Amino acid sequence: MFIKLDGSGVLSQQIYHALRRAILAGQLAAGTRLPATRVLAHELGVSRNTVLLAYDQLLAEGYTVGQTGSGTYVATALPDVTLTPPEARVRAVSASEGTTLHLSAYGRRVVQNTSLPTPSAVPHCQPVHYDFRYGLPDGAAFPHETWRRLLARWARAVSVQELHYGPPEGYAPLRQAIASYLQRARAVVCEPEQIIVVNGSQQALDLTARVLLDAGDRVLIEEPHYQGARQVFLAAGAHLITVPIDAEGLVTTALPEAAAAARLVYVTPSHQFPTGAIMSLVRRLALLQWAETAEAYVLEDDYDSEFRYAGRPVEAVQGLDRSGRVIYVGTFSKVLFPALRLGYLVLPPPLVPLFTTAKWLADRHTSTLEQAVLTDFIHEGHFEHHLRRARTRNAARRAALLEALDTYLGTRVEVSGANAGVHLLVWLQDVAPRQLSALIDCAARVGVGLYPVAPYYLIPPPRAGLLLGYAALTEEEIRAGVQRLAAVLDHGEWRSATEYQKDGR
Repeated sequence: MFIKLDGSGVLSQQIYHALRRAILAGQLAAGTRLPATRVLAHELGVSRNTVLLAYDQLLAEGYTVGQTGSGTYVATALPDVTLTPPEARVRAVSASEGTTLHLSAYGRRVVQNTSLPTPSAVPHCQPVHYDFRYGLPDGAAFPHETWRRLLARWARAVSVQELHYGPPEGYAPLRQAIASYLQRARAVVCEPEQIIVVNGSQQALDLTARVLLDAGDRVLIEEPHYQGARQVFLAAGAHLITVPIDAEGLVTTALPEAAAAARLVYVTPSHQFPTGAIMSLVRRLALLQWAETAEAYVLEDDYDSEFRYAGRPVEAVQGLDRSGRVIYVGTFSKVLFPALRLGYLVLPPPLVPLFTTAKWLADRHTSTLEQAVLTDFIHEGHFEHHLRRARTRNAARRAALLEALDTYLGTRVEVSGANAGVHLLVWLQDVAPRQLSALIDCAARVGVGLYPVAPYYLIPPPRAGLLLGYAALTEEEIRAGVQRLAAVLDHGEWRSATEYQKDGR
């Protein structure tokens, strides 16, 4: 049996998705017997347990049925047809109605360059007790009762007028509160009129690309970098040029000549994503000088600058800007909770009306009720109180993770980005990149969720690296998770999954 793996995610998930696509597309008809797990494992060059995980998920979701002593068969009655993947639906429409799917250039670029992130690296049927997923705050520590009280107060008092369309640039009191906070906490130089409230930082990136970029325009991006930014720029048709990162952040001496006419440079200077490097003041000033000479904009993504554990906080690049070249992006999702889709742009004054219009075209305005609740949350001191508690808690968890890595893995790992943020980049010294998916699969079977760093590179790194988020785990869970990872590394079962590749089979 031939199935095509897409190369993204852990191996068991790739096998699951490939078989699911084949079932939904009719390539594997109802009643068809699937290959024995040992046979398919041999064909794909993976461990039998990896195939078993994929088969277990198909069985749990109703795509297959098991017959004792006979094998696994495609189910007669499949799950809801609305779960059919887009490519299968397109084929079905074309076959039944004789229609062809016509996409714009933008649509084709989206299809080619964007894949939606999976919720976890671990199959749904496998419980994850120690999930090191990046970007999850500690939901249990959020002051839910305070937020509910403020929300209820606004819901009871809301007027008919406040139920009408809001201003596209955002709720005025919230813009004032954000400006005041940024001035004292991040040394951002701005007035409320320069702020546009958006539905999370991802919309801020999308609006920036729509307003400033044409297809073919050059965009400089860090290597490695935030994958969501890369996909936005590629969807806009930009030509990406990577600039290397070292311990001091973006290597400004590697920026192209100003005459090269790049329109935009995207940076994460306060805590480079994903390496954790902090851009030095000398390089910040050099970046601003380059942008002024090149007449390019600097898109500063300050996604988790609130969390710094060693040394004095470094002011935002925007606060150093004297020529109006910096577009500053921030978000509340990382520090409060991800479902709160509230972020903001701080723009040079000439860009404000352009972005306001683009925001209006995109969705008219962001939810007024949530903006009003957040305004009170900030004004009454709950936001900064929550941040102080979160910093203390995250510092302790960071220390627990560093200690556990040293205790259980020692010289087998190299750690990057330990002084800020809510994740660490951990390079595995004894694991080859081609072995990492098998290692992640093995860790999943003992309840540890691991996530590779490779998707954040345009060119895959020569080493195997993991992105370990720790904000949503307790100190005890962090230690237990790392101990289990060490046991998986010691056991070596993950090595057998790559033996076929190693032997050239």
